[in-house]
Amino acid sequence: MNTSEGHALPAEAGSAPPGPAAPAADDTRHARPRHRPDLRNLSLVGVLAALVLVGALTKPEQFLSVQNLQLVLTQASVIGVVTVGVTFVIIGGGIDLSVGAMVALATVWATTVATQSYGLGGILLCALCVGLGCGLVNGLLVSFGGMVPFIATLAMLASARGLALQISEGRTQIVSVEPVLELGRRDAYVLGIPPIVWVFAVVTVVGWLLLNRTTFGRRTVAVGGNPEAARLAGIDVRRQRLLLYLLSGLCCGIAAFLLLVLTGSGQNTNGNLYELDAIAAAIIGGTLLSGGRGTITGSLLGVLVFTTISNLFALNNLETAVQQIAKGAIIVAAVLVQKGRKQ
Repeated sequence: MNTSEGHALPAEAGSAPPGPAAPAADDTRHARPRHRPDLRNLSLVGVLAALVLVGALTKPEQFLSVQNLQLVLTQASVIGVVTVGVTFVIIGGGIDLSVGAMVALATVWATTVATQSYGLGGILLCALCVGLGCGLVNGLLVSFGGMVPFIATLAMLASARGLALQISEGRTQIVSVEPVLELGRRDAYVLGIPPIVWVFAVVTVVGWLLLNRTTFGRRTVAVGGNPEAARLAGIDVRRQRLLLYLLSGLCCGIAAFLLLVLTGSGQNTNGNLYELDAIAAAIIGGTLLSGGRGTITGSLLGVLVFTTISNLFALNNLETAVQQIAKGAIIVAAVLVQKGRKQ
C-alpha cells in the first residue's frame, strides 16, 4: 500500500518474527529514511530557482521588484488554496473537476444584493456554505451513490457553471461592501505581505498538519492506496471520501472569498480552468493520480512554479498559447517521471 511522506501504516498482525521488541534506538534508526528530503521537491526548488534566475536576467527591474513578487504570491494564493483541497482528494483516490465551477458559483452567490446586505460576514459565510454544499453533493454522489468521481464532478462542473450563469444573468456583480475591498488594498498589508497570501499560508500549514500529523491524513493515504485493505483495517471508506470532497469544497469557498477580495467582483466566468491548474500543480508536486501518495509541500511548489512561469511570460510579452504549451510539456514530463519511478 502506498503511503504519503511521513506516514507508515502499521504492520499486519503476525508479520513480525517472534522475539523481544527491538530497542527504541533501532526504531529511530530505521525511521530516519522517511524524513530524508524528497528528491522531487528538491528538483522543484531547483526549477523555481532557475525560473527566478531567468526573470532576473531578462527583466531584472520588473521581475525582482517588491510589487511583482507580491503579485506572484497573490496570484498563487487563490489557486493554491484550491490545490490544497484537490491534493487531498487525489491522494484519497478521487478527482475533482468541479473546483473552478464551485469557485465561480460561490463568488456569484456571495455578491448578490441580498448577500451583500449582511456585510463582510455574510459574504464570507455564503462563499463557504456554497463550497461546502457543492462538496457535499460531490461526496454523496461518489461515496454513497457509487458514481465514478470523474463523472460526478464533471456533472457538478456543468451544473455549478449553469447555476452561476443563471444567478448572475451573465453580468458582472460588483462588490460594494467596503471592508471586503479594503482587504485587497496596500494599507491592509501585514509586514509587506497581502492578507490573501497570509490566508494561503495558513491553509497550507493546516493542510500539511492534517495530512502528516493526524489520523485523518493516514486514513486518506490508506483509502487512496488500497480501499479494500483500508476497509478491512476498519476504516469507513465511504465516510472518508465524503470528508475529502467536503474539504475540497471548503477550500473552494475560501478561494472564492479571496478572489472577491482580489478582483472586487463576482461573475460566472471566475475560476476558469482552475481544475486543470490545481490538478497539474498537484501532479508535478508528486501526487499520484492513482492515489495513495502526495505531499502538500510538493503541491505548493507546483503552484509557485506555474505562477512564476505565467509571470515571466507576461513580463516578456510572450503569447498565451506558448505558455499553455509549456505548461502541457511540464505536466507530461512530470507524469513520465512518476511512471519511471513506479517501474
